Amino acid sequence: MIPDAVADRFGRWITSHPWRVIVLSTLLVLAAAGGGRFIQFTTDYRVFFSDDNPQLTAFDQVENTYTKSDNVLFVLTPADGEVFTRSSLAAVKELTDQAWQIPHSIRVDSISNFQHSYAQGDNLTVRDLVPDADALSEGEIRDIKRIALSEPLLVNQAIAADAKVAGVNVTIQLPGINQTEEVPEVVDYVRQLAAEFTSAHPDIDVKLTGIAMLNNAFSEASKADMATLVPISFLVIIVSIGLLLRGWTGTISSVWIIILSILTAMGLTGWLGIELTPPSASAPIVIMTMAVADAVHVLVTFFHNARHGLAKQAALVDSLRVNLQPIFLTSLTTAIGFMSMNFSDAPPFRDLGNIVAMGVGAAFVLSVTLLPALMMVLPVKVKPAAEGHTSMMERFAEFVIRYRQRLLLGVGALIVLLVAFIPRNELNDVYVEYFDHSIPFRVATDYANDNLSGLYRVDYSLSRGESGAVSDPDFLQKVDEFAQWYRAQPETISVNTYTDIMKRLNKNMHGDDAAYYRLPEERDLAAQYLLLYEMSLPYGLDLNNQINVDKSATRLNISIRTISVNELLALERRAQDWLAENAPELKTEGTGPSMMFSHIGRRNIKSMLVGTTVALVLISLILIVALRSLKMGLVSLVPNLVPAAMAFGAWGLLVGEVGLSLSIVTGMTLGIVVDDTVHFLSKYLRARRERGLAPPDAVRYAFKTVGTALWVTSIVLMAGFMILALSAFKLNSGMGLLTSITIGLALLADFLFLPPLLMKLEEKSSEKAVAIDSVAKPVST
Repeated sequence: MIPDAVADRFGRWITSHPWRVIVLSTLLVLAAAGGGRFIQFTTDYRVFFSDDNPQLTAFDQVENTYTKSDNVLFVLTPADGEVFTRSSLAAVKELTDQAWQIPHSIRVDSISNFQHSYAQGDNLTVRDLVPDADALSEGEIRDIKRIALSEPLLVNQAIAADAKVAGVNVTIQLPGINQTEEVPEVVDYVRQLAAEFTSAHPDIDVKLTGIAMLNNAFSEASKADMATLVPISFLVIIVSIGLLLRGWTGTISSVWIIILSILTAMGLTGWLGIELTPPSASAPIVIMTMAVADAVHVLVTFFHNARHGLAKQAALVDSLRVNLQPIFLTSLTTAIGFMSMNFSDAPPFRDLGNIVAMGVGAAFVLSVTLLPALMMVLPVKVKPAAEGHTSMMERFAEFVIRYRQRLLLGVGALIVLLVAFIPRNELNDVYVEYFDHSIPFRVATDYANDNLSGLYRVDYSLSRGESGAVSDPDFLQKVDEFAQWYRAQPETISVNTYTDIMKRLNKNMHGDDAAYYRLPEERDLAAQYLLLYEMSLPYGLDLNNQINVDKSATRLNISIRTISVNELLALERRAQDWLAENAPELKTEGTGPSMMFSHIGRRNIKSMLVGTTVALVLISLILIVALRSLKMGLVSLVPNLVPAAMAFGAWGLLVGEVGLSLSIVTGMTLGIVVDDTVHFLSKYLRARRERGLAPPDAVRYAFKTVGTALWVTSIVLMAGFMILALSAFKLNSGMGLLTSITIGLALLADFLFLPPLLMKLEEKSSEKAVAIDSVAKPVST
């Protein structure tokens, strides 16, 4: 693909004009890096869903019909374990009143401002359940407790069933003009309010959860990874390169190439207007590890040449001649692998793929231009190679050649064994568990789920399609039956339904006779109850969150305990079966963030299968053309596909669950693992074609010339992705861990399976060629 003569001329020009190359490269990097000032962190969980995502579309329709469901939930736990005391009720009321001042808040709900209705003679009275806590008598507190714990709209929503925990829920409606500023504005105010409340009421513990806190946790996780993991990666890579190259010149030059590659990619990210999310914020770490490979291959060959007597320029020119094509191929295939992530149904992974692809491109250009230019102008000291010294790689090559038959069978059996465990993986995810326990949001959400209410919610917009249907007794009956069915499910924490209000109003209008706690039997009566109740509600506490404008539909909201994707989808299937059998006219799908995250994993796997297939076809065609051999191109598929299959098999054996982030690993690693295969095959074929070496000798040559660089770059890549596995954000940590495993298995396949496979296939060809040659030649006497 790149003739040696072209590579040789290119290398001579670069090494003859080093300062020109350094200045031009620096100016181009600075121009690209200037876009970094435009980089922003998005704070919206919706970024994980494309605009045409059907679950997002359905959820938007529900929110456009009713009020928004984004919220902040204050979870309050009195030290004495009792909410219904004068001091605790006063504290809840105080926080409820203050919460109205939270930026962009449109509604605040708690036990203190719950609109309690009761009969007073012939009149309906609607008022706050806790009007003035400081003036309450013990008897009034007992009455409030009795009312609250018997009200289905409060239990496990604003008050725990055991009365030990209370909640103040604030509904947030962001303008949507600049969420990068809007969400932090809300969260900063909420945290300050919680701090002031805790200072005033030290006997009450406060935890913060809700969708707004979830949004902010995504942003904070991104920034935390960049602040902690990137420096650790830099340190590991500097140490690794230093130990390999054993010289400050090569180490400094490599690190500089890495830094400039990251600056280029992140600057272009800013110019393109790509917002950073937790997955895409890991791009610098990925670019860092990928850039090492290019630099190491150039420098290892350079130092090898220098140790064997070549002058600096000649050693660099030869290194570029030998490595330009394989580095170009590996960079191209790596970029294609990451670009395949554009097929992902989750935009953050598309962004990650595109950012890394830009970084890989920058690393290639800088490694073959700026790196040799820097090595030309910096002082380099190289110790001559010792005579008769046998390197570790040469000894390893002898081991592989000697035991090639056993390795072919043994590693082949290991491959088959691990691949057999792939079916043990099942698609599953728990999006609250995307964050580990070092993040306060996760701790607060788990606590709320165990003691009050869950973050997982499912919404249904139930409609008859006719104006005023919410007063129709038959419609109300079906809605109530569906609500009761949901309450009977083990996954359910609470159900918020308009029918509970109608039952209470019917009881109120019959002198608070408990026998009338049922739905009205006449449409006109139900309509009158609704009108009377709505006229009594204060501003901000209307029924717009439950009933649409023309009263043709009502919103049923179910709070679910934290469960897995499979459990939630199974619950939704049961709900759909119930609707189909009992209320087919109301049949509609459940919506909400929980449902959206539950579907995204499966959608992403399907889309990434297409992306990975496209990448595989492109990479295969490129290798066939570049290696000038259909057989070698097809042989290269084995060590390229096997590592990911083995990794998922090992994952199935050890973990057994595949979530959103792991669905992109095959496409991502496909481009990475090709690197080792391309470098090994290029050296092997160079030995076969240019030097006429037999297959075993060609394997020796490949190990001797590129073996060290391959295992070192693989170790560095594994270390880089293992550092990513330290992330507090599960999507990054899981992706990093599985990618690291895949790279390790790729090294095993390229060192212990590919060489025996090549020798097996090539020796047969060689024997056939010798046989044909011997038949064609006349026998001499």
